[in-house]
Amino acid sequence: MTPLPRIVHLASGREWRGGQRQVLLLAQELARFGVDQLAITTRGSRLATELAQASVPTRAVGWRAGLSPSALVAAVVASRSGPTIIHAHDAHALTLAGLASVVTGARFVVTRRVDFPLRRTGFWARASAVIAISEAVRRILIADGIDPGRISVVHSGIDIDGAAKVTAGAIRADLGLPTTGLLAVSVAALVAHKDHHTLLKAAALLRNRFPDLHWAIAGDGILRAELERQARELGIAAFIHFLGHVAEPRRLIAAATLFTLSSIEEGLGTSILDALALGIPVVATRAGGIPEMLEGGAGILTPPGDPAALAEGIAQVLQSQELRSDLAAKGRHAVAQFTDRGMATKVLQVYRSVS
Repeated sequence: MTPLPRIVHLASGREWRGGQRQVLLLAQELARFGVDQLAITTRGSRLATELAQASVPTRAVGWRAGLSPSALVAAVVASRSGPTIIHAHDAHALTLAGLASVVTGARFVVTRRVDFPLRRTGFWARASAVIAISEAVRRILIADGIDPGRISVVHSGIDIDGAAKVTAGAIRADLGLPTTGLLAVSVAALVAHKDHHTLLKAAALLRNRFPDLHWAIAGDGILRAELERQARELGIAAFIHFLGHVAEPRRLIAAATLFTLSSIEEGLGTSILDALALGIPVVATRAGGIPEMLEGGAGILTPPGDPAALAEGIAQVLQSQELRSDLAAKGRHAVAQFTDRGMATKVLQVYRSVS
């Protein structure tokens, strides 16, 4: 088999969310396959730290604005050292990958992780291959004019064995949550497309039916103050716990009675995969790629933007131990299709298709 060119990952990585975690998992698995690779990311970011700790060759650069000259220079230099494929992992990185390709002739691929319409096709249309993390993302890309023949669906994956070994421990007490009783957990940035407004309205609808139900919302974002105000106006602030960034979200999920996600748009949603691996029942909206994980009864799906439907789905789970057990069993079966090894294997196939 022809040797694979060097892979240069470009990932701005200024936040630590699902996309950054996927870059880390991919790089770790590619290392196990013996792939020559270099990751270029933001100096001082958690992604840079995690990659270095995983012994992935990393070049950390100043990357405060979308178009970082330092990252572009690093990509150009890396691409001139021999046959190279540049892999852009976000929109900021895509522009730099495209420019580096123009300068060096290196081929580049890009991963699309969200199901938002493209603002412009630009370098998306020039990439040798586009990786969509779900069929839902693929449909949006096609609607936006990207050649279907250049799009490959590669679902995000997780370390299932590692996730299954996670235990809650004293996470409830550590985070100031009630140590006993019902707990609904959501892990998502506090941004518009995650639609926490619907989640809070559902919580208010369930208040009288489940008076000891508390809600742990992990994640931060520009809507935090607005959401806290909404919780107060709904009279449920005492039962809603905005936790901000949680260093070990899987431990929090492991402590949950159920996991819920209320997105109106979602590329895939890897926190759901963590919940499935941990045997925690999932109630989520039928948005974006979420149904691709929960098909076959692995979770309960409700229409996006419908608080009453979300509340009813959650109530069904809380009322029935039998349903919780059934969802847990089906979830563990479903998540076996979403491994980090499987994800990396399919990405390798994409690399080989353009090399």
